[in-house]
Amino acid sequence: MGVENSIKEKCPVNQVVSEDQKTEEMKAVREKLSEIHNDIKKIIECSNKLYFEAALENSKREYSNILLNHLFEDVETGLERNMVKKCPEKVNCTSIFTSLLQQNAELIKHGKVDGILISNNRKRLDELRCGAPFSKCEQCFSEVSSLFIKQVNLMRSMRVYSDNQEHKSSISSIKTDTIMSEILEPVSNNHRLEILKAVAYEMKSFSAFSELTNLRGGNLLFHLQKLLDNGLILQMHERGDYMITDKGFKILQGLQEIYSSLQNSQMQNHTENILQEEKKIRP
Repeated sequence: MGVENSIKEKCPVNQVVSEDQKTEEMKAVREKLSEIHNDIKKIIECSNKLYFEAALENSKREYSNILLNHLFEDVETGLERNMVKKCPEKVNCTSIFTSLLQQNAELIKHGKVDGILISNNRKRLDELRCGAPFSKCEQCFSEVSSLFIKQVNLMRSMRVYSDNQEHKSSISSIKTDTIMSEILEPVSNNHRLEILKAVAYEMKSFSAFSELTNLRGGNLLFHLQKLLDNGLILQMHERGDYMITDKGFKILQGLQEIYSSLQNSQMQNHTENILQEEKKIRP
């Protein structure tokens, strides 16, 4: 008893409890610091990714402008050197050929060259060739065709253009089940697609998603979990904000490219229909 009393005198209960509380508090602080560290790390990774993409896009734009100037000079030099020297239509034809080739070259500025635009430019060149008034015109059209092919080959080498034949092998290798389960199905819902768009360039909270989608509790959690499970978004930590992943961002970019391509095709078809109708009306 004397020994126990002596220990109690040396280590009061309140002091022991206080030490336990300090240990728990320190543990909670460490956990919180770890969460903050992870949050900062993820924010830095996301910021670096967006900065890198912006810098890359700017570099591509500058490179495209330099390349475009080179192509314009190539067109001017090639036509001047290889077209028929003495021809009454030379000035007019040079203007038409220059316009067509420069218009085709400017497609390089696009991130992805639409095959329909290349096809239309090639068709326009063929139509001009069919309407050529002189036999010696073939020399000029041969040079224009050579310059046109050179531009298209350059687009291929830059991987901004490929024709349907080049896509054939890659399309046949598509894994249907994987595409459906990991790409199409996760974004096939309006709410999930809106959520993905919302975190494209900034983090969002659960309450922000709730306000955006008008969904509450379990209904919203279901859609968030679907995006989380498929790696399209990630959560900073438990009950933390959400951010997009590289996979999610690439899927959004792909959807945007598809949408833009379809819009351009529809606009082109509409324009062609109007022109055809005008031709019918003209006497």
